[in-house]
Amino acid sequence: MYAVIETGGKQYRVEVGTELEVELLDVEPGQSITLDRVLLVADGAEAAVGTPVVADAAVEAEVVGQTRGEKVIAFKYRPKARRRVKKGHRQDLTVLRIADIRFKGKSAAAVESKARSAKDADREKLLEAATRQAAEDAALAAKLAVATPAAPAADAPAPKRSRAKAADAAPAAATPTKAATKPATKTPAKTAAKPAAKAAAKPASKPAAKPQAKATAASKAKAAPETTDAAPPKRTRTKKDA
Repeated sequence: MYAVIETGGKQYRVEVGTELEVELLDVEPGQSITLDRVLLVADGAEAAVGTPVVADAAVEAEVVGQTRGEKVIAFKYRPKARRRVKKGHRQDLTVLRIADIRFKGKSAAAVESKARSAKDADREKLLEAATRQAAEDAALAAKLAVATPAAPAADAPAPKRSRAKAADAAPAAATPTKAATKPATKTPAKTAAKPAAKAAAKPASKPAAKPQAKATAASKAKAAPETTDAAPPKRTRTKKDA
């Protein structure tokens, strides 16, 4: 439920618990007042508009305190007359807190208090259910801990050794080295005979190559005269012949 009130020549939309600053009222802080000029009251889908005020409607408020508004500067001047007037003003205000809105015997504060109490009751029920469930869970955990005691450490199986650790533990003498496994294939007699065979083969091959070189030179000499019988090359025409 909300209402539209008028005070100090201004209109305000208010609900229960709303705090607002209105024009200065002749009241003391902590005092309760009733605002009779209610222009509109709305409750859900229902609304009542006053002409100019709503009958049987009132808004109760509590005075929180007195304060002052922001400073407003008023500056006046007349050109070519050397007239300048500057004034500042801060409006005195009264702070109100809306306590209740009443319309046709219905109180907004009562409805809100009922709703708040229902919410508190639901919150308490949820809290109680949560604490009960936590206690049940703790009791069940204790029963399970008693039913299944921890096994002694002596019954625990010995840890398995990995293959890598077992291989490292074996003695190094068990594996033969590469030098011991390779057979001695080359004998010193054979290695000594190879340089002698190479030295004996080199001089025999060189004289055989000389007759072939002479034969190729003779064939080239015979072929050279045959090329001389060929037709002479054509003479090119020069500028002197022309």
